[in-house]
Amino acid sequence: MSEPADSGEPPAGLRLTTAEWGLWQAFRNGTEHDLRHGEAELDDPNGDHNWGPERTVRARVIALLLLHGPPPLLGRVASLHLVGAYVTGCLDLAGGSVEPYFELRQCRFEAEVRMPEARVNTARFVDCYLPRFEGARLTTEGDLHLPRCSIPEGVKLTDASIGTDLLLNEATVGSGRRTRAIAADGISVSQEFQASLLVTDGQVSMRGASVGSSLHMFGSVLRNPRGRYALYAPQMTVEQVASFADAGRGSAPHLYTATPPTGTSFDYAHPAGLRPDAGGGARWRTKHFQCTGGMVLDDGRFGSSLVIENARLEMQRDQELSLRRISTPELTFTPQLPERGLVVLSGASVEKLMDRASSWPGDHRLWMAGFTYQHAIPKEGHFNVRERLQWVNAATAEYAPEPYEQLAAMYRNSGDDTNARLVLLAKQRRRRETLPLPGKLWGVLQDWTVAYGYRPAQAALWMALLWLSGALLFEAHRPPALKGDEAPHWNSVLYTLDLLLPVITFGQDTAWDPAGGYQWIAAGMIMAGWVLATTVAAGATRLLRRQ
Repeated sequence: MSEPADSGEPPAGLRLTTAEWGLWQAFRNGTEHDLRHGEAELDDPNGDHNWGPERTVRARVIALLLLHGPPPLLGRVASLHLVGAYVTGCLDLAGGSVEPYFELRQCRFEAEVRMPEARVNTARFVDCYLPRFEGARLTTEGDLHLPRCSIPEGVKLTDASIGTDLLLNEATVGSGRRTRAIAADGISVSQEFQASLLVTDGQVSMRGASVGSSLHMFGSVLRNPRGRYALYAPQMTVEQVASFADAGRGSAPHLYTATPPTGTSFDYAHPAGLRPDAGGGARWRTKHFQCTGGMVLDDGRFGSSLVIENARLEMQRDQELSLRRISTPELTFTPQLPERGLVVLSGASVEKLMDRASSWPGDHRLWMAGFTYQHAIPKEGHFNVRERLQWVNAATAEYAPEPYEQLAAMYRNSGDDTNARLVLLAKQRRRRETLPLPGKLWGVLQDWTVAYGYRPAQAALWMALLWLSGALLFEAHRPPALKGDEAPHWNSVLYTLDLLLPVITFGQDTAWDPAGGYQWIAAGMIMAGWVLATTVAAGATRLLRRQ
């Protein structure tokens, strides 16, 4: 087909219909071509009704306008705005370069839309029915919008490059005969990736994706009943916030963009957002983020924070929420407690952890070997040290020292040395369970006497009891003097203290010579004194260092 002449007339062999001729003129004028009927049922792009020739436009006409369109009228900018049309044939822009802006709203496409390897400025499909969207290695200078679209055969955006924003808000995407509903491995989005209230049936794959601003999945429902993962996004980089949370009033500003507001704003009167109350008015209904299947964010980098808040996770026993080796300044982890599956934080690095006790699974379904964090702050309710220890125990089916040492370091860095010692004491008690019988007996003795050195007050109490007992014993059974004419005045209190305190001497222990069983008692008190006094001194040193 020859290229249209500068007169702006369509090629003679194209034989435009009335609807297509109106679109041709609207393109040159830069105005909207609205073919809607006016009745909601007949304008629904998902409805299976007869559109009629007066509302039908061939895909080849749209492709001709976008790729080789006529010049605009004087004083106008050529652009394609088509509303309420039935598009027949396959809209194929593969490998093409599209200069005009185009937006299609409430249109039903007979066949897939193909845009692989294409270069466009801004492309918007709003509230449309598209059997499938093929956009591998698509490059846009501006936005790519697919909000409120129904795409039963899936979306492919592998290695696509989006110049500004990518919008999938309120879209419904299936996988058809494939396993992936959204294939977006290696995609690069320069600004925001908004996918709130998105519903998918099949895997959402975003391996190696890069988002220059934020990723929002408020109230989205991701389902993959036929596969292992509902969201597979390892090695993803988000420069600011990645949110998997409720769609409520607090998140409503994130559900729309200002460029342009037409067709992209969140409809607050929509049944998904509001429902009538008994008084005939309307009240807000929060929608939860739901993920049926595994969720993998391994090796992800989140520049500001990763938020998994009040999410509902439905997993099988062999599936997992995997956050292996992620890195973020702040992790908010407050999902609903998953009944099955694993939560994996192995190797993750977080500066501030905000969580709640009821969100972490028990039964050793939490793995966090090598998980490091500087601060742990309960976002909801209270999370005391004993609950934190239960949290660590749930993560270590077999004894491992790292989770205990990390928790103790967190308490110590925040100036809470008491809780740090409680954690380290719990670590020693857990370690004792792995020792052979002699080691267990020795551990019980250490725990009972000096609490492995982590309770200096307990050691001081034993020291006082030994001092009192020894003083009474040796007062009743005074040992003979080593040198009768040089012996100091006998004092059982100082003598016992001399036995118990290492290094310090009052001259009593070297002047008297106990015999028989009392000699063994004196030797035992010297050994006990070394252990107890060292424990007390270590506790005092920690106190002075903290002050």
